[in-house]
This record gives sequence, C-alpha cells and structure tokens, in this order.
Amino acid sequence: MMKKFLAILTIAFLSGCATGPMIDRSFTAIGQDSRAQFLILHYTVLDFSTSLKVLTERGASSHYLVRDNPPTIYQLVDENRLAYHAGRSSWGSYGDLNAASIGIEIVNEANDGPNGRVYPDYPAPQIEAVIALVKKIVKDHGIKPARVLGHSDIAPQRKQDPGPRFPWKRLADEGLILWPDAALVAQRKPLYEQQLPDIEWFQQRLAQVGYAIPQNAELNEATINVLAAFQMKYRPSLFDGMPDAETAALLDALTTPRLAANTPPPDPAK
Repeated sequence: MMKKFLAILTIAFLSGCATGPMIDRSFTAIGQDSRAQFLILHYTVLDFSTSLKVLTERGASSHYLVRDNPPTIYQLVDENRLAYHAGRSSWGSYGDLNAASIGIEIVNEANDGPNGRVYPDYPAPQIEAVIALVKKIVKDHGIKPARVLGHSDIAPQRKQDPGPRFPWKRLADEGLILWPDAALVAQRKPLYEQQLPDIEWFQQRLAQVGYAIPQNAELNEATINVLAAFQMKYRPSLFDGMPDAETAALLDALTTPRLAANTPPPDPAK
C-alpha cells in the first residue's frame, strides 16, 4: 500500500514539474481590475478579405473584426491579450492604449477620393452586431461609458475612424457612451452665439473631456484636428475644426455636472 502511495506522489510530482510549479490559487486580492479599461472602435478602410488578411498576417491586429455583409463578428485576439490596434494614443492620463484596451475593427471602406475622404454608411445589421458586441465587452470588463471611444478620439492628429457616419448617438441611447444633454446644449448655444469663448477655453474643455491637446491659446493645426475629432463624433454634420457656438455648447454640456446643469455658464470673457 505504501509503495502504491509513493508511486502516486511521484507521478504527481513529475506532472507538476512538466507543467510548471504548483500554484495555490485559494486566495484572491480585492485590489484588482480588468486589464481592459477602454474599448476602441475603428473602421478598416478595406474590404473584408483584405481587412482579415491585414489583421491576421501582419503587425496590426485587433481583438474583433465585424464584417459588413453578412454581418459577422470574428475574434482575432483573446481579450486577455494585447492587440496592436491603437498605435500612438492617449486619453486623459492614459498613454499607449494598446496595453489597456480592447479594439474592434469594423469593415467600412472609407477612403480618400478626388474631393476628400469619402465615408460610406454602415449597414444597419452590421451596427446591430457592433452594439451587441460593445454591450457584452463593457459588461464583462466594467468599462465606463467615458472610455468607449473612437480611434479619432485617442489619436486625433492622425486618425479619423470610425468616421462621421458611425452612429455614436445609437450607442449613447443604449447607455454605452457619454452624450451631451440636448436640453442643456439648446440652453447654452444662444449664450455662446452672443459671445464665443476664446481658444484657451476650448482647449481646456477638450482636455477635460480627455483629448490630448495643446494648452497654448492658439488655433493651430493640432487644436483644429482635435476640434474636428470632437465635432465628428458629437456633430457629424459639420466637422471643420473651427470653434463655434454649437461646439462650445456641446463641450459645455459634456463637461458640466448634472447638478449644475441649471446654472448659467461662466462668463467666457473671464
């Protein structure tokens, strides 16, 4: 009997050596969170077959690829592993968002034409698939609405995706992203039509939202690019990067706490 017991111990020991050290997992730390703090949405600018090839056979990758026709969700990278979809990026105090995000690439052939970039519509069934996937990911990882973003949000100097045709308002209606209160925007817009805030105000508010933007009170190219990214998301009908009353009202509403929504805005001249 003793020989049999020793043989079992020997087999168990050798099995442990073959698979790595024996690890006791009976304790769990309270101080932990999901690796995924952000969810980033992209478009591919390529058709499905080319998108799949690029995202599986080259250096770029994403956790998911959502096909347009038929609408199909492909998982290319495990959510617990890092995918190379964000590139040089930042949001608030976070940098290098590849390390802290899940990426969704959406097949959409937006591309440059003779009169500028052309943004095709997203088919409704494809958007339904995207929304269902976003809902699952944010639930599984506890990702906050303020951290469901587009590539153009986290890299506004070089990216435009998922573009002005992407229905961000649909995601807002599902409670998946933050959205400016329409009543507050309507209230504040006439005030900003009377007196538009200076560039420093716009830069400060955009930084408060999370955008990486210069704080130099100059309407330079970098500031215009960030303004355009913000407008593309919250006012896709016009995203020229120029500061105006509606953009100011949208920024004000997005950065104003709910409890302060009924108070007048600060004097932009001060």
